[in-house]
Amino acid sequence: MKKAPENSPSVRELGEQGLLKRLQRFCPPEWVGDDAAAIAMTPSANRSLVVTTDMLVDGVHFSDRTTSAEDVGWRAAAANLSDLAAMGATPLAITVSLGLPGDTLVSWVEGVYTGMVSCLDRYQTAIAGGDVCKSPVNVISITAFGWVPTNRTIRRQNGKPGDAIVVTGVHGAGRAGLELLLHPETGNDWSEAETRELISAHQRPNPRLDVLPMLWEVMGEGGEIAGMDSSDGLADAIVQIARESGVGAIVDRAVIPLPPSLSQRVGEERAIEWALYGGEDFELVLGLPWTVAREFVKRLGNGAAIVGTLTKSTRVCLTDSTGAYADEVITQSLGFQHF
Repeated sequence: MKKAPENSPSVRELGEQGLLKRLQRFCPPEWVGDDAAAIAMTPSANRSLVVTTDMLVDGVHFSDRTTSAEDVGWRAAAANLSDLAAMGATPLAITVSLGLPGDTLVSWVEGVYTGMVSCLDRYQTAIAGGDVCKSPVNVISITAFGWVPTNRTIRRQNGKPGDAIVVTGVHGAGRAGLELLLHPETGNDWSEAETRELISAHQRPNPRLDVLPMLWEVMGEGGEIAGMDSSDGLADAIVQIARESGVGAIVDRAVIPLPPSLSQRVGEERAIEWALYGGEDFELVLGLPWTVAREFVKRLGNGAAIVGTLTKSTRVCLTDSTGAYADEVITQSLGFQHF
């Protein structure tokens, strides 16, 4: 883990205005300095502004034990961009609000911003300002802004019986990476490449904004798309899509895409548990017509898969096409819950 410079002042020593002045270096100069940021948008009746907010709290979402300051910043930005991707939206900018204890090192805060910018730069997105205040623990709250053509807005409520359930990549990698960080001995017989890839999946997840152009190309102009991201787990995403759409789902555990060799390393049952309930994989989970789903998965590759079907029943069920496991109900309660 990268250590903070020993000569870094604390937030208290630098003061609010001194800290804000430093953090403004991470923002486009034309967007900061006033009471709010003014971001130009092309007026259009068929575009929607998409706004999302996500908060990360020290001891709940990150810790020095598993996450450097730069990784905290990356994950904070990625979580918000993933929410925009889940709506089909193109990002415009983010604002960042910080709650900080007075003895927090400024170098840690700057590291967070460096990580955010590293992630945002990949998607031509900038920090448009924010706020800082005193807090008992480190808190990062980001509001992200994006836009989407109104007729291409992805919504959880758009699922229809008979739609294929598509995931854009493997699941369980984020949870496996966390396990390796918390219990390094777990990976004693794993290859260095496996360990590095899984830890990276946890520390620096990639929002799937990259799949949207391909999705629209395959989908064409007509039709509604159901979906959300899997940051709270694959099970959570499928249950929420089904509930909001008033449908059910059948998911085949045998075709859920997992990281290579994960089942051999931790056992099939644990690997599936991590895939369903581990969270923070940041893939998209979509309800698509079968013809579209097959073509989309074929073009996407890299772990994308059709994992099940939306049904007329309201029951969400995990089945096994190999016959090795009995059917079971998929529930949100086994995943992470704040309260």
